[in-house]
Amino acid sequence: MKAKRRIIVCIATSADGYIARKDGDVAWLNRPRPAGNYGMNSFFKSVDTILWGRKTFDMTLGAANGKSGYAAGFINYVFTHRPPKAEVPGVEFVNQPIERFARRLRAIAGKNIWMMGGGGLIASFLDAGELDEFMIHIVPVLIGEGIPLIAPRHRLVKLVLKSSRRFPDGVVRLHYEVGRSRQPRT
Repeated sequence: MKAKRRIIVCIATSADGYIARKDGDVAWLNRPRPAGNYGMNSFFKSVDTILWGRKTFDMTLGAANGKSGYAAGFINYVFTHRPPKAEVPGVEFVNQPIERFARRLRAIAGKNIWMMGGGGLIASFLDAGELDEFMIHIVPVLIGEGIPLIAPRHRLVKLVLKSSRRFPDGVVRLHYEVGRSRQPRT
């Protein structure tokens, strides 16, 4: 029996739990990286698909001057209610229920799936029961306010720690399995 493709959030947060400033700025992430880039080089080899929220995708394209080089070599799905009029090479725009999309995606042979974010898309997949793991790189900086890792909603989702690793510069990677018993949203 082949292993089910896993949907994995792999992301960096500030020590106070934000993935970006309110305006989307992530300049606080710019820092010298250790050899192996916090394990990201290995992670990139384990995935072949990236899931993006529209704002995150647009910001990444803007940072790359309109070129999708950051996601080259991956299958890219962007969740949006307003797809662009022109096609974007290598990108499929998605506007369908999370459960149906995830079931379709998991049925396709391939490697694991990287949930890039943002916080709203992560929350939607989490609330639909369609996230398997979180790999959170906590950067030792406080930014005070911004976009949270997961859009706030009332929920209780148990996480099981798979591993933790401290890097020489103070970054800590926490790797969690998402628990399958959860409280319904209210």
